[in-house]
Amino acid sequence: MKANVGHSVAADAKTAGAEAAAMAKAGLADIKLAFVYSSVAYDLKAMLEGIREELPGIPLVGNTSFTGVICADGFISGDDGFVGILALDDVEAAIGVAGLPKGTSARETGQDVAHQAMAKAGRNAPPDYFYMAASPGEEEQYLKGITNVIGRVPMFGGSAADNSIAGEWSLYADEKIFPDGVTVAFFYTTKAMTNLFTGAYRETEDVGIITKVAGDRTLVEINGVPAVDMYAKWVGTDAASLAGGNLLVATITSPLGVKDRLGDLIAIRHPMNGNEDGSMAVGANLSEKTAVIRMEATVDELIASASETLEALQESLPAPAAAYHLVHCGGRRAGIDARIGEVVDAVKEAAGDVPFLMEFTFGEYGFTEDGNNTTGGLMLSYTALSK
Repeated sequence: MKANVGHSVAADAKTAGAEAAAMAKAGLADIKLAFVYSSVAYDLKAMLEGIREELPGIPLVGNTSFTGVICADGFISGDDGFVGILALDDVEAAIGVAGLPKGTSARETGQDVAHQAMAKAGRNAPPDYFYMAASPGEEEQYLKGITNVIGRVPMFGGSAADNSIAGEWSLYADEKIFPDGVTVAFFYTTKAMTNLFTGAYRETEDVGIITKVAGDRTLVEINGVPAVDMYAKWVGTDAASLAGGNLLVATITSPLGVKDRLGDLIAIRHPMNGNEDGSMAVGANLSEKTAVIRMEATVDELIASASETLEALQESLPAPAAAYHLVHCGGRRAGIDARIGEVVDAVKEAAGDVPFLMEFTFGEYGFTEDGNNTTGGLMLSYTALSK
């Protein structure tokens, strides 16, 4: 496998797509897939047209990214827009790309997209691994639908994002563009995929039992106490200071976490909104009668973890990497703010001469060792694709 990265901040969306694609295809002879991450500011239809002119017939998959992307050339962002492309070249691989807007249910849509991806790859068997991107809100259900069809197959990916949590995000698969749904790329290949999925937060001693959940993502009570009140007690503040979107900002450096059944992974749950009744909207699913832990990390630690996680991924590789696909939570990026240059420098140094592209998402997906594929927020899902 070979890979290359292209990017552009041209004001015209079609021009930007063409520039990024021309850069990405340089030196590659048999491109099988292009990951595309872009700004919500662009006319996405025009951008994809520009890409297809340079990469005719090449499957495209991706989504809008929060504020920018990172590659070896730096933090790619602009007032008029941005786009980054990671192109993969592998003569032996078969890759099936499919995407669908949400239909009757997210789970049924996941099933349908899995069948389509296998057909696109010309296969009737599960892939060796797969990539998924979805709209924020029902990622777990899309994943369940896909799993219903292909079984337990390793995955990586992240959720579409915009710049202000206003629901302006989009997903794309080939020529399709939609705000609510799921896209996948099924990989049939002998080349290894290695994923490291982590929040890189520290556990605190603040832990409680989830005693009431409304729907899947509203945490109502911890230990029988309104969730915002319990969280405020843990951090030593007034619950009123966590009202509305204040909770989202406050919890970037101190979110909640839930452990998997073996304790190998703590999936981070990002509180998004403090509600008037003391409940909190959370960015991933929760279950009653399970434990929730308050986690911690300083901004310095958030910055350091961006490169440290890549270094840890490299230590586990079974073969040299051809490319790194790096999913970094948009909330973490917001907490890092103007210090994003420090992330760029450290990740570039860690990546060395291996092409990489980092997107900023509103949900991250991965797995740890023998654990099930899962989703989280405020996390890093770093993936190496081997040569």
